[in-house]
Amino acid sequence: MPDKNSTNTPAPLIEQGRKLFAGEWNFIWAAPTMETLPPMEGLEVALVGRSNVGKSSLVNALTGRKSLARTSVTPGRTQELIYFQAGPDLRLVDMPGYGFAKAPKEKVEAWTRTIRSYLRGRVNLGRVFVLIDSRHGVKPVDEEIFDLLDTAAVSYAIVLTKVDQVKPTALPEVVAGVKEKIRKRPAAYPEVYPTSSQTGEGFAELRGAIARLIQERS
Repeated sequence: MPDKNSTNTPAPLIEQGRKLFAGEWNFIWAAPTMETLPPMEGLEVALVGRSNVGKSSLVNALTGRKSLARTSVTPGRTQELIYFQAGPDLRLVDMPGYGFAKAPKEKVEAWTRTIRSYLRGRVNLGRVFVLIDSRHGVKPVDEEIFDLLDTAAVSYAIVLTKVDQVKPTALPEVVAGVKEKIRKRPAAYPEVYPTSSQTGEGFAELRGAIARLIQERS
C-alpha cells in the first residue's frame, strides 16, 4: 500500500511494473567510454547521482536481486556505464557517480566527458532517474546535472533514496523542496519518487513509472 508520500500510480501500471521486473535480470555490458557502448537496442533507463547515493542498492532493490549490482561504501566505485537487461525491451544503465569520487582528477574528468556524451548522443535513452539522498536534498552539483539534462533535452525524474533514514513527519517537506527545485526546469518530470532500498518503500511506484514509459514509447 503506497503511503501518503508516494506517487499516484494507477494500479494497472503497478501490476505491469511488477511483471516487468519479475523476470530474470542480467549484467550484460560495462562501458568505460562512448566507443565501447553496446548497440542501441530497446529502451534504456539510466540512473545517475552523487557518489555513494545508493545507485547499486537501488538497482538490486528495483530488480529484486541481492547482488545484481555491486554495492560499496567507497564513493566512486562505479567507474563505467554498467548495463543490466531483462528481455529485449528494457535496459537499466548504472552511470558513474559524480561529486566527491575518490579517484585521480583525470579519471573523473574522463568519466564526466563520457556521461555528457552519453546523455547527448543516446537516442534510445528514454529517461534519466536522478538519485538524490533524501537526508541531504538537492546540492549544487545535482543542479549542474539538471542543467546538463535540460540543455540536452533529456527527460529526467527525481528518485529520493534512503527515505527510511528521514523522519516520516519530515519527508513531505523534503519532497516539496525537491519539487520546488525542479518546478521550472523544462526537461524535468514533475513527479518525485521517495524510495528506500532497505524497506522496499516506493519501488512499486518506480517500477510502474518505468512500465508507463515503455507503454508511451511503444
